[in-house]
This record gives sequence, C-alpha cells and structure tokens, in this order.
Amino acid sequence: MSTPVFDEAVLSAARGRPLLFAGATIHTLDPVLGDLTGADLTVVGSRIAAVGPARHAAAEDDDAIVIDCTGMSVFPVLSPSVSSLAPGDPATFAIVPGNAAFDRVIWWPSHAAAIVVDGEPVLVNGVLRTSFVPAAPSSSSPHLGMWIDATGFIHQELTADGRYDETRGGRPHAYQGSFRIAGDRIVYHDDLGFWAYGRFDDDVLHHGGYTFTRQH
Repeated sequence: MSTPVFDEAVLSAARGRPLLFAGATIHTLDPVLGDLTGADLTVVGSRIAAVGPARHAAAEDDDAIVIDCTGMSVFPVLSPSVSSLAPGDPATFAIVPGNAAFDRVIWWPSHAAAIVVDGEPVLVNGVLRTSFVPAAPSSSSPHLGMWIDATGFIHQELTADGRYDETRGGRPHAYQGSFRIAGDRIVYHDDLGFWAYGRFDDDVLHHGGYTFTRQH
C-alpha cells in the first residue's frame, strides 16, 4: 500500500525497512540503464537494491515502504563526483518536482521534495530532519584540524564540536556550518542552507574540485 509522498511520520516509523520510491522519472546517469520513466527505485540499507519498472509487486514480500513519486524526478547528487543510480551504488540522490534542475538542489535543498543520503531521507519537503543533526566527531578523529588547499586560497578548519569554518582568500568565516564524517566521506551543511560533500584519501581531502592537505 502506497503512503503519501514523504510523510514524516511514515518515514520515522520506517527506519530499518526497505524503501521503494515508485513511479518517478529516474535519471540514472548509467550508460546502460539511461533515463527510466515511471520507474521504481528500491533502497535497502545504504545501497540501491533495484531500479526499473514494476517493482510494486515485490514491495509486500520485501516488507518495503512504498513512497509515491509520480510526477517527480530522481537524480544522483551529493557526492564528490556524482555517481550513477544503478543497483549496488550508494543510495544518495535528490527527488524533485517535475524536472527541476538537480544542480540547483545541491546548493539549495529547499528545491527538493526529499534528499536521501546513504539510504536515509535526511531532508523532507525542504526541511532538515532532526535525525540528521551531525553528531560531534570523536576528539581523536584523524580528520580534525586545519585543511589547506593546494593554492593556499582556502583554509578549512574542522573542530571536535562538529563545526567547520572556512577562510577564503584571507576573508575569515567565508563559510561556516556543521559536518559529519562517515568512513572516508564528509558531509557539510552550511549555515546558509546549502550542502557540500567531500572524500578523504589518506591525508588528502577532495572537496568541491579542490585538493586539501592537513596542516600538522
């Protein structure tokens, strides 16, 4: 049985169950799958389990929550390099009304009906869910400290209270906000409302087209 689109109470009760996003136009960015119209996307845990038409029949067997996305579009977004929405890929995507440009959603999430990061709806109807408030990282995290890009233009400090503070071109506090780290990924939520994402590769941080190294 389908539920109302992005009903907060339903999403809260659905924790731990598969989610089936039904009836959307899915822009997979996969060269084989292409764009799928009126298709379904199934998320299990942090990964995409299935994508394609006529998945409704399996929803009851899989104890999945079905979310009606008719008239909406799904784009893979919010990663250091936008990946595809093929089975096995990270379940990180935006769902937008009609065919709203997905690049606008990266910067202004209020344009999205929902944003899903690693299988969890972290933003619903333009509102950040409280379950996504980043927990303060461990004070022993190797990623805390000052990161400087290769040109020296950007200085980004990550602190143990889960906050970041960027200096750009000598201009202090150019961007500030909260962050969380999961594995080799860092998710930023700026105080201005936009999101940004990066990836750690040993002692190198790749973020927004820049390469940062940590100051010791």
